[in-house]
Amino acid sequence: MDPSDDHLTDQGLEAEGQGRLLLIACGALAHEILALKRLNGWDHMDLQCLPAKLHLYPDQITEEVEKSVLAHRQDYDRIFVVYADCGTGGLLQAKCAELGVDMVAGPHCYAFYEGLDRFAAHEDEISAFYLTDFLVRQFDAFVWKPMGLDRHPQLRDMIFGNYTKLVYQAQTDDPALRAKAEDCAARLGLAYEYRFTGYGDLKASLEKQAARS
Repeated sequence: MDPSDDHLTDQGLEAEGQGRLLLIACGALAHEILALKRLNGWDHMDLQCLPAKLHLYPDQITEEVEKSVLAHRQDYDRIFVVYADCGTGGLLQAKCAELGVDMVAGPHCYAFYEGLDRFAAHEDEISAFYLTDFLVRQFDAFVWKPMGLDRHPQLRDMIFGNYTKLVYQAQTDDPALRAKAEDCAARLGLAYEYRFTGYGDLKASLEKQAARS
């Protein structure tokens, strides 16, 4: 059974210690990675997820990834970091290079879900606010409450006044999530756009790592 979104947000996911390749990932990617592992029979891969709420404090991501790599590197043949830059300003890439581990390419998960080349072509989307399946499900925990909108709804226009639309990048075709994403857009006062991305470049990145093992 997959862990709950609340558990992934606050605690992450511990590796079982049975594989040769360890994936150190954001908790927001756990369901997708576990689905790809099952679909492809990647039993040689172990998954450890750091708490997804680290994305609220991106200055902590590099340090936590380093701790995880150092704690587990003796137990695995290889480690692959399933984080993009994620607001670390290049620090995570530099740390991974220092530690001798590879990581996912790209600025953030929105880019690799859409595909890096395709995302880069959307130069006119500087005013778009993105949600994934996980963030739609955890909208209150990652957006509404941390930004104080549950207590001070008047902050909405101040925070989101320069955004024009909410783009839901869907990994799964789920009518309930589509409805919730549309409601999220309405709550933020933004236009709504739905894009089915599937797993995007995340799938390709993991396939490449699987082939090396």
